[in-house]
Amino acid sequence: MVIPPPARAPVITKFLKPYILKMHFTNNFVSAQVIHTPTATVTCSASSQEKLLRPSMESTRDVAAAAKIGKLLGERLLFKGIPAVFVSMSRDQKYHGKVKAVIDSLRDAGVKLL
Repeated sequence: MVIPPPARAPVITKFLKPYILKMHFTNNFVSAQVIHTPTATVTCSASSQEKLLRPSMESTRDVAAAAKIGKLLGERLLFKGIPAVFVSMSRDQKYHGKVKAVIDSLRDAGVKLL
């Protein structure tokens, strides 16, 4: 049984950014997902844990892996017809290293950043 996400009031959804990019980095893997804010569902995601990507990567946790994840996520977003996303970084994330690699490769893939 699938439980639908909670409905948000139209007053709140008017001020929300429609698509938000969230990134998560562990000691072993890199993952990124785009969340549709009004429905609170994951629209698109990419991770270095995917079996199709692992053979083509030397390491699943370095900056090159983060760039590959950003490029793949950008291609998937454009395939679904999502031209722009808002980047949401947590307090401890700075625009440097893996975060910069994901964001720059998204931008290079043709996704506009808000």
